[in-house]
Amino acid sequence: MKLNIKIARVLMVLLIVPCFAIAQVNFNKKPDDDLGNVEDEFQEYFFEAIKQKGIENYDRAVEALHKCLNLNSKLPVIYFELGKNYNKLKNFGAAEDNLKKAIDMQPDNVWFLDELYDVYFQQDDIKNALKTIKQLVKYHPDYKEDLAALYVREEKYKQALDILDELDEEFGLSESRDAMRNDIYSITGNADDRIENLEQRIANNPNNEDNHLKLIYRYSQTGDRKNAYKAAKNLLKVKPDSKFVHLALYKFYLQDGKVEDAINSVKVALASPQINADAKAKVLKDFVGFVSKNPQYESDLVDVTTLVDENKNAQTHNDLGQYYLKAGDKVKALSNFKEALKQDPNDFKLIKDVLLLQLDIKDYKAVVNDSKHALE
Repeated sequence: MKLNIKIARVLMVLLIVPCFAIAQVNFNKKPDDDLGNVEDEFQEYFFEAIKQKGIENYDRAVEALHKCLNLNSKLPVIYFELGKNYNKLKNFGAAEDNLKKAIDMQPDNVWFLDELYDVYFQQDDIKNALKTIKQLVKYHPDYKEDLAALYVREEKYKQALDILDELDEEFGLSESRDAMRNDIYSITGNADDRIENLEQRIANNPNNEDNHLKLIYRYSQTGDRKNAYKAAKNLLKVKPDSKFVHLALYKFYLQDGKVEDAINSVKVALASPQINADAKAKVLKDFVGFVSKNPQYESDLVDVTTLVDENKNAQTHNDLGQYYLKAGDKVKALSNFKEALKQDPNDFKLIKDVLLLQLDIKDYKAVVNDSKHALE
């Protein structure tokens, strides 16, 4: 946020400052006597300063600006330019002094205040940065987000959240503000405020699936299974075609003994192209664990695995291998372990499991060949 604002302002300053400075001295005025020479000299030094700053020769820019001051010390833009160059040189004391002189001459100049804010920000001087940005907020609401960030640095979390609420109400939600808000909730450990905020967002916009999913997750994180389940069912009611809600629902259904509903949710999740492979692997692993304790549902496991045949990763094959091994089906276990090994050929445990199973089923030729391959 701050970076984008700064870039825009720097570009504007580069365009307007030379004009502003020139407007203070009439370089086209016909010289009367020595005045014309002074104005020519001032013009020469000023543009030399701008040129040197442009090529990052900040020391030389400062020298030229001091020569301008010797000729005319009543122009705030000269102190502003000095402040900017000293800021680049990391001479923050001199930068602050000159910028304050410019601000004394023009107290409401946003560019001067913005540069002073940057001087304080670079030094991590939060107290003075806060003081300056509060002045800036009067002119540009864009600075409010920076103000909220400074309140976070000062551990004034309530003030920061109040500002974020104001900005959300005025401009709508944004990823950067949401990230800051979540950082605050994580720092304070205040799960209630986080949940209250999500519930309010859902009340304002019930069709926003993302907020529903976040609420389910937050309730689950706090161990509030009842409200997490309630939030999941509410999302399904609002959006019956939601795929992501089934990533939560299958767990609740299994815990409640609603196996058919759980199997349906598992199938919806695994068949959905919207859900990534890692999430699907987690669903399948959970279902494999359930079937290992309830073998009467093995036929459902077979049906379920066909939904992800083309997308099984090494971990999924490994989980299935472990299931079949516990179930006593060594052939299927070996088949899945070998598929996992194709994707992760350096997994020592997989190599060991494959070789031991091959020995167990007396496939000695495969043991010899796979051992040689593993040693290559």
